[in-house]
Amino acid sequence: MAVFSVFSSLFRWLRRNLVVLAGLVTLAYLLLPNVIVTVFSFNKPKGRFNYSWQEFSTDAWKDPCGVADMCGSLSLSLQIAFWATLGATVLGTMIAFALVRYRFRARGAVNSLIFLPMAMPEVVMAASLLTLFLNMGAQLGFWTVLIAHIMFCLSFVVTAVKARVMSMDPRLEQAAQDLYAGPVQTFLRVTLPIAAPGIAAGALLAFALSFDDFIITNFNAGSTVTFPMFVWGSAQRGTPVQINVIGTAMFLIAVLLVVAGMLIGKRRAKKSL
Repeated sequence: MAVFSVFSSLFRWLRRNLVVLAGLVTLAYLLLPNVIVTVFSFNKPKGRFNYSWQEFSTDAWKDPCGVADMCGSLSLSLQIAFWATLGATVLGTMIAFALVRYRFRARGAVNSLIFLPMAMPEVVMAASLLTLFLNMGAQLGFWTVLIAHIMFCLSFVVTAVKARVMSMDPRLEQAAQDLYAGPVQTFLRVTLPIAAPGIAAGALLAFALSFDDFIITNFNAGSTVTFPMFVWGSAQRGTPVQINVIGTAMFLIAVLLVVAGMLIGKRRAKKSL
């Protein structure tokens, strides 16, 4: 009888916390590759490949640019991601406001076309862009990669900002105008702060997608080598530990940014109470 009572209590506890447990298991599954990358960033392999644990070492952390051309490709990826994020965020924000606030011909068609780059396989977009650049006689390199990244990041920014703009209360802007605020002042003081979370979300997503992209970049890069292309090339002849170091550092920076954003949000929420 006691055993049945224990199992019954355990079953009730599992039923109450099933969603939480499923979420924790899913989170652990998603973070497992990051944990492995972090662990192997302290490895000292005996061969060219960093696939099996040999010996604890911090040599790679002391010299993260010890591999030739790795930090150069990383710097290039960061530059492309920054400018692609800036271009896609500015254009995407304007497109999102236009689609939500204004009525014009072909508005429905534009709304549909915005989602095509998100649904289209990357290899199709990569081949299409390559064909476009070759027909235009453009030299493949930094600028073709940047244009391609802005084009495929644009849809994600529009979607994020559009969702935020659609949830905005237009009465707030009307109240600002009733208080004699001009169009520019209303936009800067009311509209932009309210839309800022959606814009920030779209920008962060665009940066992550641009920095991480390989397929579209590989088609349109020419002799330009970004960090994902460097990692792919290194995997053919050997995997330096420094790749794990850079991956771990990028992951930690992303986590710190998320935690900082959460803390700032909680602080603002407390001040507003």
